[in-house]
Amino acid sequence: MSETIRSGAGTDLRRDILTTLLPGFAGPEAPEWLLGLLREGLGGVCVFATNVASAPQLAGLTAELRAANPLAVVAIDEEGGDVTRLFADRGAPFPGNAVLGRIDDVELTRAVGRAVGDAIAAAGCTMTFAPDADINSNAQNPVIGVRSFGAEPGLVSRHTAAWVDGVQAAGVDASAKHFPGHGDTATDSHLALPVVDLPLGRLRERELAPFRAAIAAGTRSIMTSHILLPQLDAEHPATLSPRILHGLLRGELGFEGVIVSDALDMAGASGVHGIPEAAVLALAAGCDLLCIGTDNTGPQMEEIAAAIAAAVESGRLPAERVADAAARVRGLAAARSAGRATVPAATSAALAEDLGGRVSASFHVAPEVRERLAGAAAVGTVVRIETVANIAVGAVPWGPFALTAVPDDDRPAPAWLREAAEVVVDAASPLDDAVALAGPVLVIGKDLHRHAFAVEAIERLRAERSDVVTVDMGWPSEDLAFADVATFGASRGVSARFAELVAEALAEPAEVS
Repeated sequence: MSETIRSGAGTDLRRDILTTLLPGFAGPEAPEWLLGLLREGLGGVCVFATNVASAPQLAGLTAELRAANPLAVVAIDEEGGDVTRLFADRGAPFPGNAVLGRIDDVELTRAVGRAVGDAIAAAGCTMTFAPDADINSNAQNPVIGVRSFGAEPGLVSRHTAAWVDGVQAAGVDASAKHFPGHGDTATDSHLALPVVDLPLGRLRERELAPFRAAIAAGTRSIMTSHILLPQLDAEHPATLSPRILHGLLRGELGFEGVIVSDALDMAGASGVHGIPEAAVLALAAGCDLLCIGTDNTGPQMEEIAAAIAAAVESGRLPAERVADAAARVRGLAAARSAGRATVPAATSAALAEDLGGRVSASFHVAPEVRERLAGAAAVGTVVRIETVANIAVGAVPWGPFALTAVPDDDRPAPAWLREAAEVVVDAASPLDDAVALAGPVLVIGKDLHRHAFAVEAIERLRAERSDVVTVDMGWPSEDLAFADVATFGASRGVSARFAELVAEALAEPAEVS
């Protein structure tokens, strides 16, 4: 640890450095190293699913964190759809962004944002890393998909703004992500460095539009992406690029709020430099609050703080840049209080009135689906396509399977799913015998077209039988070749409506020819 930030003369610098850091931690209880750093001025904490044991426990935990530092950001990655931390044990009850985009009612999106914000505020968190403002223009995208409102800039822009309005009306800071746009990628930045080789003019027309809308709506923060845009900066990913953050986001777009880095433990940010150096580069580039990762430790945080202090001492990183970042982070608490006091209250109850019907109306359902299910009374076999969830989504119950894994007290799991035989197919376990399966057969998975083993299973089933219905609960291919039904989301709220749709189809009488 640098003597400068341990000395009395360096007290302000140490506090400013700590204020720019946002670590995570393991387990449901705050470790003493974390509480100690919060008392010294640590910028905040990011809450993950591993920190959540129950609603009362989480509320107590966040109260303890805020007591240690009343100005601290208590952030959570709660998008309200497939990406959820508050509901990681059962799946989120809300429709996700892709469903909202297909319904295309900005007032509904605003109401959903408010409902998500109310849940976040009740848990004691102050910021959510949402909404996802990416335009999912690449159907092969492995990490965005249904987290996006859609593939068209105008649609994504208006729903991004509405969601920001809604969540911030609940007194929760929004953080629109992933600047300057992660939608046109086929690589997951958790694992590698994606490249978006587009000129600035094209970015202005498409990727930047939702961020301009979020800024106009008053988003209090924007999260960066670890993607390389070689026509803007051939050397640094966006998180580490002064040209992109200072020149484009601050300069051209005029954003004055807090710039939050995506997690620096991701390969796209620290795969080359390591986390301490990535932290220095991110601050120099214009980030104000550095999301470090998940299971961080006290010694790790001291190593990062020391690297930043050394960069200041050497002149690589101006102390004024660190002080400016810290001031922006501390200013969030005042802005949040003012926002809660001045924004009129909205009601979340409106969500329950006709939401189910609107969600199911947003599904793509091929005409032959009802023909194959009508009169069958029951589903014979469910072929469950299991793919590896990306790190952003994590291990969350999904689809109708969540309804059987964690049933609701007032809504039993659907009978057709409980009574059907289940066959699990994954990359290591291909489909065995297509003919012997009891019918009709429902194939249920996510992003089916992106997985060769899933495509092979579907093609075999279709070739050998006529009673197969394929259900894609992710982002399907543009031609819907492997999606007789596409729900554009697998959250609990979407899945419950899908289960009802299947039950309704089974109950219809078969046509007599």
